[in-house]
Amino acid sequence: MKIAIASDEGRSISSHFGRTKGFVIFDVEGNEIKSREYRNNTFTGHARGLEGAGHNIDRHGPIITALKDCSTVIAHGMGKRIYNDLKEAGINVFITGEVDIEKVIALYLKGELVDKPNLGCDH
Repeated sequence: MKIAIASDEGRSISSHFGRTKGFVIFDVEGNEIKSREYRNNTFTGHARGLEGAGHNIDRHGPIITALKDCSTVIAHGMGKRIYNDLKEAGINVFITGEVDIEKVIALYLKGELVDKPNLGCDH
């Protein structure tokens, strides 16, 4: 299974999912990390320059497609619409107050990571 964590530089979790520079992707088997890669963000609405564009544009389809091989997405903050869209696409979502990627992945693998959707933003 793959887990995507929003990160600008690969060490800490970015504060805003849509504006992140990329995603650290962990490939996990059981409780063991098999590999780690970094995917540059070229697919969120913010990365594609759609900020302020009308609501008829498919803002979330490209991000869902880009992360469709991931069973879980972890962020420090995200809007309620993308939070719900990811869940509807069958992707588990965690918003966390933690910012250290190593700590977050360890909590996740131990089943101790808590989703805090109230930390998301309202846009």
